[in-house]
Amino acid sequence: MKLYELTVHEARELLSKREISSEELTKAVLERIDQVEEKIRAFLTIDREGALEMSRKIDEEADFSRTLAGIPGAIKDNICTKNLKTTCASKILGNFIPPYDATVSKKLKADNAVILGKTNMDEFAMGSSTENSGFFITRNPWDLERVPGGSSGGSAAAVAAGECIFALGSDTGGSIRQPASYCGVVGLKPTYGRVSRYGLVAYASSLDQIGTITKDVTDCAIVLNAISGWDECDSTSVNMPVPDYTESLVADVKGMKIGLPKEYLGEGIDKEVREAVLAAARTFESLGAVCEEISLPHTEYALWAYYIIAPAEASSNLARYDGIRYGVRAVDYDDLIDLYKKTRSEGFGPEVKRRIMLGTYALSSGYYDAYYLKAQKVRTLVKRDFDMAFEKYDVIISPTAPTAAFRIGEKTGDPLKMYMSDVCTIPVNMAGLPAISVPCGFSNGMPVGLQIIGKAFDEATIIRAAYTFEQATDYHRKKPVL
Repeated sequence: MKLYELTVHEARELLSKREISSEELTKAVLERIDQVEEKIRAFLTIDREGALEMSRKIDEEADFSRTLAGIPGAIKDNICTKNLKTTCASKILGNFIPPYDATVSKKLKADNAVILGKTNMDEFAMGSSTENSGFFITRNPWDLERVPGGSSGGSAAAVAAGECIFALGSDTGGSIRQPASYCGVVGLKPTYGRVSRYGLVAYASSLDQIGTITKDVTDCAIVLNAISGWDECDSTSVNMPVPDYTESLVADVKGMKIGLPKEYLGEGIDKEVREAVLAAARTFESLGAVCEEISLPHTEYALWAYYIIAPAEASSNLARYDGIRYGVRAVDYDDLIDLYKKTRSEGFGPEVKRRIMLGTYALSSGYYDAYYLKAQKVRTLVKRDFDMAFEKYDVIISPTAPTAAFRIGEKTGDPLKMYMSDVCTIPVNMAGLPAISVPCGFSNGMPVGLQIIGKAFDEATIIRAAYTFEQATDYHRKKPVL
């Protein structure tokens, strides 16, 4: 096996035994980036010198007791990294270098992880394909003519292509799980409040959450351990004990009650995706779990309510990009209002402008009750559906996305069609729940993801279910040929 193909736990074992050095591992991953990055384009910034310097320092200290010590990872470009460019894939932040680290970046550095660079994404995390990046498109390692998903498409593609050992992403409506599904890797969105959002550039603050993208479920548990926990800098982070998620790596679902919502397997779900999820349910049953069909009746309204709430929060959050305090500023302008107008017109891409306009309209006088307030009421109903289901069931399973990865350009002309890519993941964000996507099959040669949804702050159970499924199948071992 080549070094860049290692998982976190495999690399950790070799580093601990001094069979490899962090510098060797980091060089191997950087060489892999040199080999395939021109095809994939997963990174916006590669910090080659910083990564090598960090790896040498770790080798000199020779302390590999920390779980991520000496292991090269990547960070989505909407998570602040001190002295390393953080653009959110937007021209308006094209020159922004944060003077501080996000809490998760600080935690990775404290764990002595090696930060390789920042990954591409849809601009300000608004998109489902990474085609909305303000700089360039990222391609799916399984088929270079297809999208890697979004908005964390760069992180998912980098992990799948061996351009990093693990990565962080952010998930507002499915932006970790959907690209993980499209790229055949494991993506986990934690419960809202489990991981600090301090230093995550805000898109929709009541929905955004940072999570993990890894090669397998074991790595997911290790990286989640490293980034979880209360943070006094984030008022929405929850001060409650964090379990050791590696203790959930037990292949046992005997007696586990699993709900299979009929709304997630109906119209719009690709036949091969549906069959892969039903086959996964049969696998769980063969391992001793009990799978039953359930109903989450308000699912059909979640997508539309999301596209009121998220743009409304975006219109507020993105008001700060005015060309005055930081970021790009228009060169020619007549007065202050003209400066605002030209800076935002030149700096934001079309999808960001569309969502700002949608959100501003939904919040405007006379329309607030009709749109935003009603959408929040729908959100309560969606959450209530999950609450009632979890009175009887330990986890809920569904497709992560209705189809496998689609072709580049296939949906860019129809925003509503693009928004449907997140129809299976958005309800989870609306309810603030944890969910993981694990590979469960293929459709026309492209990976298919199984979504496992858990109760709030019960990441341990979805990791146990995902690990058990992974041990019983070999989908996670299949790799794209580049």
